[in-house]
Amino acid sequence: MESLFRQVDGVLDTVVGYSGGTSENPTYEEVCSDGTGHAEAIQIRFDPSRISFKGLLEIFFQNHDPTTPNRQGPNVGTQYRSVIFFHNPEQERIAKTAIQKMESSGEHENPIVTQVLPATQFWPAEEYHQRYYEKRGIVPACKL
Repeated sequence: MESLFRQVDGVLDTVVGYSGGTSENPTYEEVCSDGTGHAEAIQIRFDPSRISFKGLLEIFFQNHDPTTPNRQGPNVGTQYRSVIFFHNPEQERIAKTAIQKMESSGEHENPIVTQVLPATQFWPAEEYHQRYYEKRGIVPACKL
């Protein structure tokens, strides 16, 4: 998803990392061990005059299955849970409204499991995770 968001007009920067857990400065191996409670996350810095938080959520939900708990594509584990970390009450409201609209639309056969939680400490992932696809010349599966 990081490479996808980096293509969005109005996104100024992205950092991949870990959020929502209990330990300080976790490593990838610790997060994957399922002992820290962290989710793999993307911190997105954006210009709200060019892309709204709602617009970012639309991209997120178009490229992500919000009905699979603890799984995204081939990746399995609690660190891959579907979660939105909000930074203020307006973002919380927008995220919950988007989920309610999806639930009432009937577009998904299974229930939406995406969590909406207050942002906690964000820990940047190791450097080799940053811009992972870009550094390796991999064409991302997610598209705008």
